[in-house]
Amino acid sequence: MRLSPAPLRLSRGPALLALALPLAVALAFSDETLDKVSKSEGYCSRILRAQGTRREGYTEFSLRVEGDPDFYKPGSSYRVTLSAAPPSYFRGFTLIALKENREGDKEEDHAGTFQIIDEEETQFMSNCPVAVTESTPRRRTRIQVFWIAPPTGTGCVILKASIVQKRIIYFQDEGSLTKKLCEQDPTLDGVTDRPILDCCACGTAKYRLTFYGNWSEKTHPKDYPRRANHWSAIIGGSHSKNYVLWEYGGYASEGVKQVAELGSPVKMEEEIRQQSDEVLTVIKAKAQWPAWQPVNVRAAPSAEFSVDRTRHLMSFLTMMGPSPDWNVGLSAEDLCTKECGWVQKVVQDLIPWDAGTDSGVTYESPNKPTIPQEKIRPLTSLDHPQSPFYDPEGGSITQVARVVIERIARKGEQCNIVPDNVDDIVADLAPEEKDEDDTPETCIYSNWSPWSACSSSTCEKGKRMRQRMLKAQLDLSVPCPDTQDFQPCMGPGCSDEDGSTCTMSEWITWSPCSISCGMGMRSRERYVKQFPEDGSVCTLPTEETEKCTVNEECSPSSCLVTEWGEWDDCSATCGMGMKKRHRMVKMSPADGSMCKAETSQAEKCMMPECHTIPCLLSPWSEWSDCSVTCGKGMRTRQRMLKSLAELGDCNEELEQVEKCMLPECPIDCELSEWSQWSECNKSCGKGHMIRTRTIQMEPQFGGVPCPETVQRKKCRARKCLRNPSVQKLRWREARESRRSEQLREESEGEQFPGCRMRPWTAWSECTKVCGGGIQERYMTVKKRFKSSQFTSCKDKKEIRACNVHPC
Repeated sequence: MRLSPAPLRLSRGPALLALALPLAVALAFSDETLDKVSKSEGYCSRILRAQGTRREGYTEFSLRVEGDPDFYKPGSSYRVTLSAAPPSYFRGFTLIALKENREGDKEEDHAGTFQIIDEEETQFMSNCPVAVTESTPRRRTRIQVFWIAPPTGTGCVILKASIVQKRIIYFQDEGSLTKKLCEQDPTLDGVTDRPILDCCACGTAKYRLTFYGNWSEKTHPKDYPRRANHWSAIIGGSHSKNYVLWEYGGYASEGVKQVAELGSPVKMEEEIRQQSDEVLTVIKAKAQWPAWQPVNVRAAPSAEFSVDRTRHLMSFLTMMGPSPDWNVGLSAEDLCTKECGWVQKVVQDLIPWDAGTDSGVTYESPNKPTIPQEKIRPLTSLDHPQSPFYDPEGGSITQVARVVIERIARKGEQCNIVPDNVDDIVADLAPEEKDEDDTPETCIYSNWSPWSACSSSTCEKGKRMRQRMLKAQLDLSVPCPDTQDFQPCMGPGCSDEDGSTCTMSEWITWSPCSISCGMGMRSRERYVKQFPEDGSVCTLPTEETEKCTVNEECSPSSCLVTEWGEWDDCSATCGMGMKKRHRMVKMSPADGSMCKAETSQAEKCMMPECHTIPCLLSPWSEWSDCSVTCGKGMRTRQRMLKSLAELGDCNEELEQVEKCMLPECPIDCELSEWSQWSECNKSCGKGHMIRTRTIQMEPQFGGVPCPETVQRKKCRARKCLRNPSVQKLRWREARESRRSEQLREESEGEQFPGCRMRPWTAWSECTKVCGGGIQERYMTVKKRFKSSQFTSCKDKKEIRACNVHPC
């Protein structure tokens, strides 16, 4: 996803010079004052001298650095926002970054560099290229730029902003328009950047990685993809500090790119295995379809791996699907302690990161390669308004997953002889499986079924399984152990004691199909882990190929889809059930038609015979009333479990929730503040003056109507002169003056009978990003002439449709 700032541009043309300080200086100082400031007096001296009125505690305006850090990392990019709290606004601004305790009159006093995001809003100052100012003087409430932190050794930096509003300049040396950032201590840096120490632990340790997805429509409701949401297969490894699988600030390898964009771990696994001397264990776990499931419905994906003194780091990643190139994972997590032991447990909440290879901004954005490729970085809530994680306040992103890494055994002589707790004593002394049955007496099971056939038909390591059924659970407070048991095995005719046995690795996942449309080929590989001790040749195949079909017929109406994911577990724990597998649409047909390729498949699956009581449910109740009295709300319905839960295996949902829509809620009329009172319409004697306010929101759906928008009150000027001739002369002069003023005003802007209007405002933001929204703009009365009728001279409003494309 490409979100880098625009390239830095320094413009020094005369046109920009005229705009550089139109408000920041011209409104606050006379030409005579500016003439006294010589350019030779110092670098950017005019900017620093242009400090006008300052009001203590003035908090309408604020300068914010994304994430509100107290420290900066040298060379890193930070998003800087200057904003006004409604209803305030500012017409112009100046933004600079100075080294602490520097005056700024020299080029070396300025720290870091700014980069422009929106050239229509911001530009570099012509007579001070290190400072940022407005491109055009107009009302605004928010601007953003990037600031690139200076190199190491710069020290603390002060970001300072000035605001131009109503002919007054606010330039604060402290408070809401000033932000101080100090250089980050390298020892406090992030996980992947901190110096990795040599490990002094002895022996090895075995860990289990368990991945808990928390990415659901409930936790992340904005634009949540209801179809095909999933986590791709987990891929990673335990490795040395000489090998980096991925890291923030680095570039994604081809393997990382394929995981990030396609969810395919094939290339990544190949890259990891090529680093055989630096890698101890390849970490692999199955994909999860859908992305979130209760643990009591389906076990969380997990994998076991080992570490030793030289390969004591672990890294992994998994793709959020669908997404442009978003992933979660850990990078170089150190499992070795300073006390020469092994970490017992790591629990880490994960937020998504961007691989820098695709420029999409939404879950289902079309493919748009980022050229040139950008660095891996964490996603933020201010990346793009269309991002599902966008938050205009810049808050943190809700975690999408949690990973738990737990030590399950230690092997070999350990340096750290003091156990961490009693559980470690048991694990270290008796790592083997217990022979006795520790099933609680309150759990009533059937007998174990016979062992299944080995999952491996060759001389590679496989698994076999046996099952038993939970017939009753007499005490619900006492958990019952698993109903499945697994055991390692090898294919028929294979034996570890056979000197002629050729030991093979597991098959690496199938490669992507050779073509994107039609019939192609795919392959998978394995390698020889141990050659026969008797010196014989290893004849087992190391590569397999098979045909694959992406789309049966290729035409402009064809769509590009991913390969099928792995089959889900059977929906039934006993008897006949169903299992499903899924794939995603990566690219829609070129002719704009609907994609006809199926994205899910189902087939029957048979589990051991059921011996439990079937799940008995009552009918669904009627839907409840809508949770709101107007607008959008929710309603629910329930059903009851009629059979005893402890006598059966019932995972059916007992409550359903759906959206409901009632008539739109009333919207009351909204008005602006009253304007200042006008001058008296008479130069002498009795007269009147008026004030106005504009309609900002028309009443809708029966809302409160708008009150008056014009008020009049009497005024009394000095007494008129008694000399009739002089009096008439002055009346004539005043009348001609008003007439000329009226003619001059009527020549400006758009005219309506009897009044002069302000120009149309800019169109408002669309109320929807897709599916048809509306935009509004307003034209308000600037002046109502004496001859005008109230009904013919009033504020105008226009509405138009926008974003009419389907969601």
